[in-house]
Amino acid sequence: MRTLNKFFTILFAIFLVSSCNEDLLETVPVTSFSDLTVFDNLDRVEQQVNGLYATVGNGNFLGGRYFVYHDIRANNFLNETANNVTGFSVWNHTVQPSNQNDVTNLWNTAYLAINRINVFLAGLDANTAKLTAAGATEAQLNAYRGEARFLRGLAYYSLAQLYAFPFNDGNGSKLGLPLQLTANVAAGNNDLPRSTTGEVYAQILQDLNFAETSLPASRASAALNSTRAVRSTAIALKTRVYQSMGRYADVITEANKIVSTNAPFTNPSGVAHTLSPSVEDVFKTPYTHVERIFSIPFTELNLPGTQNGLGSYYNPGPRGIGDYSLNPAGIIADSVNWEPGDDRRKFIFLNSTNNKRYWNKFPTGPQHLDYVPVLRYSEVLLNLAEARARVNGVDAQAIALLNAVRTRSKGTAYTTFNSAAELIEAIIKEREIEFLGEGHLGVDLQRLQRPLPGKVNVSAIAPNSPAYLWPIPAGELIVNKAIVQNPGY
Repeated sequence: MRTLNKFFTILFAIFLVSSCNEDLLETVPVTSFSDLTVFDNLDRVEQQVNGLYATVGNGNFLGGRYFVYHDIRANNFLNETANNVTGFSVWNHTVQPSNQNDVTNLWNTAYLAINRINVFLAGLDANTAKLTAAGATEAQLNAYRGEARFLRGLAYYSLAQLYAFPFNDGNGSKLGLPLQLTANVAAGNNDLPRSTTGEVYAQILQDLNFAETSLPASRASAALNSTRAVRSTAIALKTRVYQSMGRYADVITEANKIVSTNAPFTNPSGVAHTLSPSVEDVFKTPYTHVERIFSIPFTELNLPGTQNGLGSYYNPGPRGIGDYSLNPAGIIADSVNWEPGDDRRKFIFLNSTNNKRYWNKFPTGPQHLDYVPVLRYSEVLLNLAEARARVNGVDAQAIALLNAVRTRSKGTAYTTFNSAAELIEAIIKEREIEFLGEGHLGVDLQRLQRPLPGKVNVSAIAPNSPAYLWPIPAGELIVNKAIVQNPGY
């Protein structure tokens, strides 16, 4: 629950996290900022920032489970194990406020990350004079603030996709999230009401706008460019945020900053983002191709956790349990939009033991070392394509952007469309194919106010159904008397 997360957050300031497998609640006494030495120099500030990334990348949040939940809420995967630890109640839309493994753990981990970010920002502000006297520049300190605020914006956006009403349902006027923006390092002050979805998105954009103007254009290595935020990382996330708000003209404005006018599409400044010639290479080590705008990294000493890694859910055998096979009636059955010779079908793995198909997009083993793809350049291209189609109709650049992603995987290029609606549907289908297993489909369905489709014996969930949103966790309702539950729970 949020109050416990904030109470123990101060441990973060004492050299933070060493692993994405950390316990959420550590039994360490609360200490005031004046007793800390974690802001004595930039090396220690750097360690804290690394810890922020590790907390956001916890396996219960963006290190794995968040993306799985959005995929299995839709209809492309079938549950094989009926294991509530690995999302069975998410898959069949029966989650409840008391659910620990999904509803509660994801909320707690996200708010733990948010409060640690707030603690870091407060500590950095309080120690600016000391760091400046030690030789730090304003640009260096703002770059660290930019990283923290990028992560906070990403955390709030991700939370909103499960617990808040979609922006397009009421134009941001309905229930969003509690906006915790100040550092809490002691008990009390638990009552925080839910802001509207519009207020939450406004805060996300404030954070990302600050990040864009404060972050460096690039870093010293390909690994750092893809696992720590740079200017284009914040811009790419803004295209996603504006898309979720239905502000398509703003999607175009942001995407144009990092997408050239003509193919081959590239980022004209900073990190040279472009599509990989091979989609398969994007999901192979070392995971540092410039198509990967932002990823959550893992090592042998820093794993997402056995039942958190993406490979654990989608791969049977030694790599995972294989909780989810591919639905034969899902997108893989669409041979028109997803042609038989498309390279992305190479990720389909036929298990000879049970003659079922699984998704092998995350193959690195025997440990779950696959970097989690949070932002890819192909997404920015399709975000821009959709926005241009919605603003301009049957738009030549929108078709070119769509074809860049499609033909990279040997799909047949589109030549023309009879209407903007037809073009938009082609883009939506291309997104479903391109990002299968990366947690986009559930988000797309909700931002477009479409039903979560049914599968086998699980009925579709209409946008006005209580199950369309996740409930606020029971623990939060106990300690936060100002919060209200989502309807129907």
